[in-house]
Amino acid sequence: MFDGGMRLDHVSYAAPVEHLADTVQRIGSAVGASFTDGGLHPRFGTRNFILPLAGGTYIEVVSALDHPAAYSAPFGRAVRARAEEGGGWMSWVVSVSDMPTVEARLGRQAVEGHRVRPDGYDLRWQQIGVLDTMSDAQLPFFVHWEADDDHHPAAHGSELRIAQLEIAGSPARVSAWLGEPSHHPLEDVDVAWLDEEDPAGPGLVAVTLLTPRGVVRID
Repeated sequence: MFDGGMRLDHVSYAAPVEHLADTVQRIGSAVGASFTDGGLHPRFGTRNFILPLAGGTYIEVVSALDHPAAYSAPFGRAVRARAEEGGGWMSWVVSVSDMPTVEARLGRQAVEGHRVRPDGYDLRWQQIGVLDTMSDAQLPFFVHWEADDDHHPAAHGSELRIAQLEIAGSPARVSAWLGEPSHHPLEDVDVAWLDEEDPAGPGLVAVTLLTPRGVVRID
């Protein structure tokens, strides 16, 4: 179900740790679904809650903890910086099946990540490009999951589906960053491209979902 060279994997919403529960409740109530506790990211000093969607994608709500890694690891720093701005959409994230090719193109190695879920499963992955997302928020970062489909965060997804992403940025800039893939990860998603100078951007501005309650826009 999740095979393919490059595809949209998830969208990430950062919240101050003191507002994490309220943010999860607010978004869950808006779309009529419940998030699950994703657990802690010890290497990044963060923790998250997950809402699986249809099509192998998911929403992540993430907070930076009072932990040294949140001040040193790029992902922890990115989450903390977005939270200090008041929180909101931080990034969209692309899954790749061939991480060495991405590493060779970017000229650096991916970082190992893992989190132990509440059920005890140690979910592991590699990620790269978070520093680039921090400097230009329209750019996604890349993730490669070291888990089978049954343990992917979007496994057993819900009826909810992403209808549209609103991204303030340049399609040409994003495509160049992705390496001009033959199958663009956004080809299966409706994208409203906003001007890079949009007051809410650059970056992911809003996500619109198709839900049993109708169309819901989260900004």
